Amino acid sequence: MKLKKLLPITAVLLVGLMAGCDKEQDLSSDTFSTENSTDLKSHGKTLNAVNLGVAGDFVILSKSGITDVYASAITGDIGTSPITGAALLVSCTEVVGTIYTVDAAGPLPCRVTNASRLGTAVLDMQAAYTNAAGRKNPNFLNLGAGNIGGLTLIPGLYKWTSEVTIPSDIIISGGPNDIWIFQISGTLKMSSAVRITLEGGAQAKNIFWQTSGAVTLGTTSHFEGIILSKTGINLKTGATLTGRTLAQTAVTLQMNTVTQPE
Repeated sequence: MKLKKLLPITAVLLVGLMAGCDKEQDLSSDTFSTENSTDLKSHGKTLNAVNLGVAGDFVILSKSGITDVYASAITGDIGTSPITGAALLVSCTEVVGTIYTVDAAGPLPCRVTNASRLGTAVLDMQAAYTNAAGRKNPNFLNLGAGNIGGLTLIPGLYKWTSEVTIPSDIIISGGPNDIWIFQISGTLKMSSAVRITLEGGAQAKNIFWQTSGAVTLGTTSHFEGIILSKTGINLKTGATLTGRTLAQTAVTLQMNTVTQPE
C-alpha cells in the first residue's frame, strides 16, 4: 500500500528533474534567453581579453587596402600592409590620427612611412584572430541559429558554425570589465538602420567579433566592438562604428564614422 503511494511522487520528481535538465541544456543552445540566467553572467568575468598587440594601436588596419567614399570621419590611427600606400584611399582631412603606409605612395602630405611598425601590427592582428578563433568550450552555441536580432547578449564565449545576421537592434549588457568573444564561422551581416547598444557599463574594447567570412554593416547602422576578420570588412553608406576594423583583406568605407574605443 505504501509502495503504491510512493510511485506517483517518484514519477513527479523524475519529471521535474528531466525538465530541469532540458532547461539547462537550452541555455547553451539556440533557444537561450539571456534574461533568464543570472548564473551565466559570470562567464565574461572568467574570459581573458584578446591581446591585440600593436594592432590595438589602429582603428583601421588592412592587408589589402582601404577604399573610401568621401567624406568619412575616422578617429584613431589607420594603416595598410603589405600592400602599397597607393591602396590606402582615405584623405588626410578625414583622419584624426596617423595614416601609416609601407612606402611613400600614401596620402599626402600626412602619411607616415613605417613598414616595420605595420608589419608587426599585421602579424599581431593575425595572432589575435587565431587566439579568438581558438577559444574552447563556448558558453553559447549557435544562438538563434545565427539570427541574433532583438537579443540581449550577456558576457561569455559565443560560437556559430554558420553565418550570423543582425536584422534588428541588439543589446550587449554587462559590466565594464566583462568580456564578449563571438566566434563566427561564416559571414556577419547587419541590416540597415540597426543598432548595437551597450548597457551596464559594457565597453566596446572588450567585445571581440572573430569572423571567417566578410563583415557587412548596413546603411546608417551602428556597430560596437573590435572586428577581427579573416576577409573583408564593408561599411555601407553612413554606417558608424565604435571599435576597430582589423581585416586580413580590405576595408571599404562610404561616408562612415569610425571611432576607436576608449
